[in-house]
Amino acid sequence: LYSRLVQHTTVVGGENLPRNVDAGPLIVVANHTAGVDPVLVQAACVFEIRWMMGSDMMHPAMNPFWTYFRMIGVNRLGRDTASAKEAIRHVNGGGVLGIFPEGGIEKPYGQLMPFMAGVGLIVARTKAPVLPIFIAGTPQSDSAFGSLAKPGHASLTVGALMSFDGVPAAEVVKRVQ
Repeated sequence: LYSRLVQHTTVVGGENLPRNVDAGPLIVVANHTAGVDPVLVQAACVFEIRWMMGSDMMHPAMNPFWTYFRMIGVNRLGRDTASAKEAIRHVNGGGVLGIFPEGGIEKPYGQLMPFMAGVGLIVARTKAPVLPIFIAGTPQSDSAFGSLAKPGHASLTVGALMSFDGVPAAEVVKRVQ
């Protein structure tokens, strides 16, 4: 309801979304325009997505929320092998993982930032298919969570599943971006 009534979300390419609740192993890769992005992507999917998120954005007062949704905290200030290992375990166990490979919200708004190498590593190690989603039209805000309170006209463009079996991690990053 929130996605439709507040964000007025439209989905283009919805036929590319897996239709069963057990869609994994799968990696959902999307650009990151606002804090509302994971809510919009999840609302379009019938399957549960476990998201990776910058640990610095995970306010301690929200710990019950982060725990309930099994968020994978990522240390964005350096190499973080623990979060990559947890993400790989989740996908290899048949789960769906959500990644915003830009490593943060696009700045300036609407300008795709370079993808972080970790997405290539996770895809190469799991050999899971990738579901690309392009997000646009989300409300701009000075804070990551401010976009949740503002109405928008969001659109999700869902691409066809991509396979990278046997493709080196660095090449995966180039092809996904």
